[in-house]
Amino acid sequence: MGTGMEIGAADYAREARALVDEVVRTQAEAVGRAAALLTASVLDDGVIQAFGSGHSEAIAMEIAGRAGGLVPTNRLSLRDLVLYGGAPVDVLLGAPGELERDPGVARRIYDLAPVRPQDAFVLISSSGVNGSVVELASIVKEKGHGLVAVTSVRHSTEMTSRHPSGRKLLDLADVVLDNGAPYGDAIMPLPGGGTFGAVSTITSALLAQMVVAEVVRALAGAGRTPPIYRSVNVTGGDEHNRDLENRYAGRIRRGA
Repeated sequence: MGTGMEIGAADYAREARALVDEVVRTQAEAVGRAAALLTASVLDDGVIQAFGSGHSEAIAMEIAGRAGGLVPTNRLSLRDLVLYGGAPVDVLLGAPGELERDPGVARRIYDLAPVRPQDAFVLISSSGVNGSVVELASIVKEKGHGLVAVTSVRHSTEMTSRHPSGRKLLDLADVVLDNGAPYGDAIMPLPGGGTFGAVSTITSALLAQMVVAEVVRALAGAGRTPPIYRSVNVTGGDEHNRDLENRYAGRIRRGA
C-alpha cells in the first residue's frame, strides 16, 4: 500500500478503501467472537466499558454514548483522574503521550469507574504498548472481565512494550481486532521519504461499528429489544434516550 508518488485525496481514498476491504475480509471471525463476548455481558445486565487514549479515544467515543449505538456503554478516560478523582488539572498538561505511558494511572481509572463484575471491556490502542492501556488490560483480566482489544497487530509486533512486564495489549485480550494499520499508522508516501495520511481511526471505527451490528443482531435473535441510542437531534430522541439510560443509572457516564 502507499506505493508510487501520487499523494492527493483520491490516492489516499483508494489506499484507505483497500485497507477497509482487507479489514472486513480478515476480521469477520474475530468480530463475531468479540460480539459474542459483549452480547453475553449485555444479556447479563452488564455494561461495555471502553477506553482509549490519544486518538484512540475517538473509538471509545464511537462505542459509548453515540447515536445509533448501544446504551449500556461507558467511556473511561485519562480525564477521569480529574473529573472524578480530584486530581489537579495539571496532570493532563504534561508532554504529549506522557500520561498514557504511565502504568500507575490505570488502577486509579479502574477504581474510579462504576464497574460491576459482569461488565466487559473494549480497550483501543493502535500501538498497544503504552503503560496505561497495558496495565488497565492486566487489571481487567485480574478482575475476571472479558476483554476485546482493538489494535494494529503489525504496529504492535514491531514495537517494544513500554510496560514493565514486557507485555502488550494483544497479549492480554480475549479477542483481538486488528485494524490493519501499518507501523507508524500513515499509508501515503511523502516525496523524499516518510509517510502521511493516518488510517487507524477509520478502520478501528469500522471494527467498532461492525461489532455493534453483530451485538444488535444477537440481542434481537435472543428476543431482546436492542437498547439503542437515538440522535438527540431528532424529535423524541432525548426522551427515548433518558428512558433507556435510567435502566443503567449510576453505571454509565455521559460527561466530558
